[in-house]
Amino acid sequence: MNRFVPFLDRKATSFKQRTATQTHSNGRSAALEPSAILTNGTQTDEATPGTIQSSPKPEQDLTIQEPLFVALVKFRAPETLNTATFNGVAKTLGRLRKLGLVSIVVVDCDGDGQDEITKRKIATAQARRMATAIDNYDAPGARVIDPPITIAKRDGSPASRYTSKDLFIGNPSELMTALQDDLIAIIPSFGYTVDTCIRKPVDVNDAILALTRQLSGLQFVQVPDDEVPVTKILRAAEVYRIIILDPLGGIPAKNRATGRHLFLNLEQEFHEVQADLEASTGSSILGESADRARHLENAKLARDALSLLPPTSSAVITTPQEAAKERRPEDNVMDLALVGTRRGQNPLIHSLLTDKPVQSSSLPTERFTPITSSTGTYQIGSLTTLAKRGMPLTIFPNPKTTAWKPPQPGQNSLSLTDSCIDLPRLVNLIEDSFGRKLDIEHYLKRINGNLAGIIIAGEYEGGAILTWETPPRTTDPSRRVPYLDKFAVLRKSQGAGGVADIVFNAMVRDCFPYGVCWRSRKDNPVNKWYFERSRGTLKLQDMNWTMFWTTPKLALDDGKFHDYEAVCRGIEPSWADKKHIVD
Repeated sequence: MNRFVPFLDRKATSFKQRTATQTHSNGRSAALEPSAILTNGTQTDEATPGTIQSSPKPEQDLTIQEPLFVALVKFRAPETLNTATFNGVAKTLGRLRKLGLVSIVVVDCDGDGQDEITKRKIATAQARRMATAIDNYDAPGARVIDPPITIAKRDGSPASRYTSKDLFIGNPSELMTALQDDLIAIIPSFGYTVDTCIRKPVDVNDAILALTRQLSGLQFVQVPDDEVPVTKILRAAEVYRIIILDPLGGIPAKNRATGRHLFLNLEQEFHEVQADLEASTGSSILGESADRARHLENAKLARDALSLLPPTSSAVITTPQEAAKERRPEDNVMDLALVGTRRGQNPLIHSLLTDKPVQSSSLPTERFTPITSSTGTYQIGSLTTLAKRGMPLTIFPNPKTTAWKPPQPGQNSLSLTDSCIDLPRLVNLIEDSFGRKLDIEHYLKRINGNLAGIIIAGEYEGGAILTWETPPRTTDPSRRVPYLDKFAVLRKSQGAGGVADIVFNAMVRDCFPYGVCWRSRKDNPVNKWYFERSRGTLKLQDMNWTMFWTTPKLALDDGKFHDYEAVCRGIEPSWADKKHIVD
């Protein structure tokens, strides 16, 4: 099920409730006044609408009572963009707000070799430029916020994404007022020193993390015992999306046909990304040294921010040109949410409505539709990376240590009863995914000696069991067929979090890079997903099975093709209701 319907419903409800109480004669939000403050679910004062209480309490609660969904946007080098692209980004941010996601944009201007005054002038000018562009698009528009960031004194302790030692949000009132008024907040990447209140530039990545901690209720700042805090911010908003607009675009990958990580499972792939980008001799795909350093900064920002957020949050890393793409007139909101990949799709809108990348990362190369880049050239795949905290991936045996090969005579092979595998959880995963009881004894006997390996995603949220199958009436070990025996995802995780893509990618990239086959019932609703990710299919005559394969040019090898077909025809099911009946 798509997330966007309840997402929009909740946003519409909260917006109506806020607007019903927030308008006063002075134009400020009533949610900041004592008459609208809720304490333990009870209204403290019953003032008439439009009345402002004159005696505020010493401690003021700015917690937003209704859900407020926020995107934190890092906007790098906006001064380099032409007017059309700049206005296109502004329109997209306005459309995100209409869909229930209000943005906080931190402007990050390239100012190498410039003094602080010049940097400040450029950043302020670009912040105003963005606010004006949004105001020209639709109401209620945007507001440039005086930077709420406080620069703390460095005490020499190592920095951590979980703490607020270097930067924290010292004055959130104006920012929270803007959010409650449904305004897009624009913030130049500056802060004020805690002791002298001098305005200084700050690292934009640290600023995004400080805002993440603040809005999520994770900011912990030491306050002297003799000082009473003016405000108390709890969980102020739900940071639903981290957006990184960078001329360099998504994270490059040297082992992807697209040259980019379309989907990035940070738990599994971050260290690989870091190693590639930090390598002294990077491939041409990864770019020059300075570009690789910026890509790594973006990847670290996505990792650090998402580590502070719920697993439903994600990060989109793309170019301003991609973010500025217009929605085609014939595409309505429901169409965008319910269909698959569309050419020229805006990645920010698409990811919000579907929680998926514009193009699936598990598609074979020939399935990628060439798209036109901002320079007018054709490219394979998108320039956008959708990153999620994701989940760890465990593969037995580890293909990076030992390539998967058919077992040799007398060689010990992996078994599902080995101590490294939690068989009860694996069985639960299979039965939950298929909705059928497994005949465990028959299944273990059938794959004994044939098991190639097993892939486990997260805490047995998804997985695959792969085998080496021998075609009937042959004993030649060289003719063993790589076979996907079971592919399972817990029902609660199906269609969310990219679990299926994570498992499938591991299978075709790491475990069986030269090809694998499997079968599925002809009426299986998952077949559309299989069709898109296979290199070929065959409906088996006189049987209710369709064969799929990822092996390149399999149809040109008659012998291997017939072996694949024979295996898919002859596998005995191991379900408790129909134990050994071949369908």
